Amino acid sequence: MKTYPFLLKLVISLLGFIAVFFISLVFGAAETSVKEVWLALTSNVKTDTLIMIREIRLPREIAAIFVGAGLAVAGAIMQGITRNPLADPSLLGLTAGANAALALTIALIPTANYFAIMIACFIGAAVGTIMVVSIGSAKKGGFSPFRIVLAGAAVSAFLYAIAEGIGLYFKITKEVSMWSAGGIIGTTWEQLQVIVPFIAVGIIISFFLSRQLTILSLDEELAIGLGQKITQIKFLLFVIVIMLAGASVALVGNLAFIGLMIPHIVRAVVGTDYRFVLPMSAVFGATFMLFADTLGRNINAPFETPVPAIVALMGLPFFLFIVHKGGKAFT
Repeated sequence: MKTYPFLLKLVISLLGFIAVFFISLVFGAAETSVKEVWLALTSNVKTDTLIMIREIRLPREIAAIFVGAGLAVAGAIMQGITRNPLADPSLLGLTAGANAALALTIALIPTANYFAIMIACFIGAAVGTIMVVSIGSAKKGGFSPFRIVLAGAAVSAFLYAIAEGIGLYFKITKEVSMWSAGGIIGTTWEQLQVIVPFIAVGIIISFFLSRQLTILSLDEELAIGLGQKITQIKFLLFVIVIMLAGASVALVGNLAFIGLMIPHIVRAVVGTDYRFVLPMSAVFGATFMLFADTLGRNINAPFETPVPAIVALMGLPFFLFIVHKGGKAFT
């Protein structure tokens, strides 16, 4: 498949994405048809079914698109920066830090709006990242892929414990658990208006830094030799990752493995050039998240299977497979 031009691969991936998007709008606990979905998207006709599609199902699927794309791009960036095949926002403390900050915000500022919650998640994700990088690089020789994963696991467990402790102490365990469980049930247009621009801007900026990321992912000394300001580039890329992970947690809670799986799959399709990896990761991540949400809504309708459970069922075996292959299975 690598013999085909990137543009052709991108077009095919976008067609697959559009197909899954329509399927996600058609199938659910409430029966709808392709015609009703088309009318909901293209007309102002108001019926109970069309209103349901516009106000419940459509915002939910848009959330799935941006969260999937954001986490996939964040995972690809982290794997490129650290040259660690196991790097993922959920495995390296970002989502745990955002979750702890979210719990603290709910406890101390019960009336906080989505913008305030999102800013808190940004700060929490940054703190989680700093803790993991500091611990992982404390030993002589800097951080290795193995050490950074251990540090991420330890820091994540610590931050999740803090979130649980805050929930118990302030008697908001139910609220914190609803966020921590993850998922996109009840997503509204108002929430999307606050969160989506940050994810979109983060993804777009990452595209402009894709060439620098490619060089950085190969060798830092090579990047320096080519005149790259690696400190500034790393800082900008980490800011983007924090934006993407923080906004995603603020919108849907914790979702593991998307940022781990998707970049590996994408590199098998387009190679290791991040000018191609990042845009394709966004498309694949959005498609995967739409598929997981559609599966969760339909597998036991009218009851819902949590999206994080479905993602974990696919992600954990993939994680073990990558560990077994030493991170080289798809490169």
